[in-house]
Amino acid sequence: MESKPKSQGHPKRKKRRPPRRRAKPKPIPSGPRRPDARFAAILAQIGVPEDEPFQPDPFQTEAVDRLKVSDVLVSAPTGSGKTWIAQQAIQQCLDSGGHAWYACPLKALSNAKFEEFGKVFGTERVGIVTGDRKENAQAPLIVGTTEILRNQLYDCMWQKTPLPYELVILDEAHYLGELERGVVWEETLIYVPSSTRLLLLSATIRNTRELVDWLASIRGVECAVVGSDERPVPLYPLFLYPDGQIGMLSGKKGLLRDVERCIEALAKRRGRRRPPPPQYDQVLSRMRRYNLLPAIFFLKSRAECDRAITQFTQRDVDPEEQAAFRRDLDDCLERYPFLKTHRAMPHMVEGRVASHHAGHLPHWKVVVEQMMVKGHLEAIFATSTVAGGVDFPARSVVLVQSDRFDGKEFQDLSATDLQQMIGRAGRRGKDRVGFALIIPGPYQNPKLIHQRLHSPPDAIESQIRINFSMVLNLLQSHRPEEVRVLIDRSLAAFQQARKIEARRKRGARAKSHRVDICEALWQDFLRHKGFLQETGFVDDQDLLTWEGQWAAQLRLDHPLLVAEAIRSGSFEGAAPEIVAAMIAPFVVDGDRGEELERSLTFSSRELTRRLDGMKKDLKGLSRRMKKSGFEISEIPAWPALAAFLWAKGVSWEALLSAVPLEEGAMSMMIMRTADHLNQIIGLRRSHPELAETAAEAIPLIFREPVWF
Repeated sequence: MESKPKSQGHPKRKKRRPPRRRAKPKPIPSGPRRPDARFAAILAQIGVPEDEPFQPDPFQTEAVDRLKVSDVLVSAPTGSGKTWIAQQAIQQCLDSGGHAWYACPLKALSNAKFEEFGKVFGTERVGIVTGDRKENAQAPLIVGTTEILRNQLYDCMWQKTPLPYELVILDEAHYLGELERGVVWEETLIYVPSSTRLLLLSATIRNTRELVDWLASIRGVECAVVGSDERPVPLYPLFLYPDGQIGMLSGKKGLLRDVERCIEALAKRRGRRRPPPPQYDQVLSRMRRYNLLPAIFFLKSRAECDRAITQFTQRDVDPEEQAAFRRDLDDCLERYPFLKTHRAMPHMVEGRVASHHAGHLPHWKVVVEQMMVKGHLEAIFATSTVAGGVDFPARSVVLVQSDRFDGKEFQDLSATDLQQMIGRAGRRGKDRVGFALIIPGPYQNPKLIHQRLHSPPDAIESQIRINFSMVLNLLQSHRPEEVRVLIDRSLAAFQQARKIEARRKRGARAKSHRVDICEALWQDFLRHKGFLQETGFVDDQDLLTWEGQWAAQLRLDHPLLVAEAIRSGSFEGAAPEIVAAMIAPFVVDGDRGEELERSLTFSSRELTRRLDGMKKDLKGLSRRMKKSGFEISEIPAWPALAAFLWAKGVSWEALLSAVPLEEGAMSMMIMRTADHLNQIIGLRRSHPELAETAAEAIPLIFREPVWF
């Protein structure tokens, strides 16, 4: 009997697992569950101090008294009143018939001090000299950049004439330790004659005693340290919780437990998804409720500053305040009418906020500063550059990150960086207390902020280095053996000697591989001198040739390349707009603007021919420099095209359309081009035709909205 096939039946079904429930995200950490009595007591202190006659602090009067008999280094927190010391010193100098130079690290700060001192001492007694501005240069008080003062010292050494100033004031003297520009401060301090009194104004620094010992050793004049660690307005660090509550950041033992819990919870959530950007309008609304305004927000980029102000809409403002704001704004726009259509103007008028950074026109930044100083703005959004010199304190400073961009990469804030930024919090004479509000985020480390708040300030280390402009100018007035003496007088040499002595006292052996800084600087000087001899700028007797003498007058970033272009005839017969265009590439870094190069759509046959010819003329020198280990930069086309179009008279809008660059960066490039053209005007004796053409080029590029 045939057997029946077995039934296949239904395939066995796998048991369906119940769907995995996603873990419910923990609620956003809230603020403190209990009222903070300490925070409430601090908030109760908010207000304007009683209007009392100004009484200088003891350190201020001490500095003025000490300056009568010695040099003085003042080290005190930002906003503590160092400018008052400078004004008293200047007044004493002018009253005795003397002359004074006030040196600033930034042109913007020079312009601001020029205006301020004109009101204090009278406009006829104050002049200004920067790379692109020269007014009333024979006045008894000159305000200018430290680079210009250094250049004047070069001229005095070369011409063997005394420095015509009885008093030199170096503002923001902690720039001595700045990586890129510290060498200018160090050179200036080495060259200023001991017959000139020195007043250095600095944010708090750690090694003040070392610095004054160095100055006394090289100048043969006593230098006194006058300092203060106390802020004129007490500062309190705060923390913004995600639910909008604000509380204290820390106590005596460190971060508050509520803050730590919030940071931990936010870090876990951050691993799952990218946090949204801060809603600055909501932050400002919350700060308004706590009476913490006006405020300066320090953000990580220019673009973020510009985006932040777009979050704000029309605010209801008291009619009297609205009238005062409109009146002051109209006064500014009367001076700078081209700013009426500035793209950020609606945000200022409607939201009472503004962004402030190097990407803006200098004139726009002046308007923002004036509106902030007059109390019309609730907040400005700025990059960390605002911390260094621009004077508009606020009741609060807001930090959204604990790092800053140093030009190459983001680095943790140093103690000095943080002190400079929070130094703007708390307005002397307008506030009883100031605040630093910490907003949590992916680039924020509240623990680091707390540590830096209680860390001593950074020490200044020498940043001196050898460059071609320095070597040319020193050989103009010194024999090489005398230059060796100047190197031995450097802060670098002094600090090295101190370290060796400290090791000797500890009984420690000096490491055999330790580099002798003085010897390294000397060998680098010889290397630069040797190259100048190979290229015909210095002769076998270590004296400047005729070409070296006029090349020494080019106090530029790339003096040899510009000098080679001149002596090769690259500029011969060129029209003023072409000369301006050919100079412009030397004022920017060659590795910048690759995207700009690709985006250029306009070209000029004459300009292209001239640029190609100059590159060909410089090819030999560039190859030799590279072979000898010297850094060289490429010659980009976009600055040349921008300067050419601007000199030809195109509108500002058309220029930015043809060369899409931030207007502040474009303005700075054009102003630096004018500065370089001014250097070429100084070659009237050696190159009269080129100097005359450079003089004709300057008014072509120095027009609204670039001129200052």
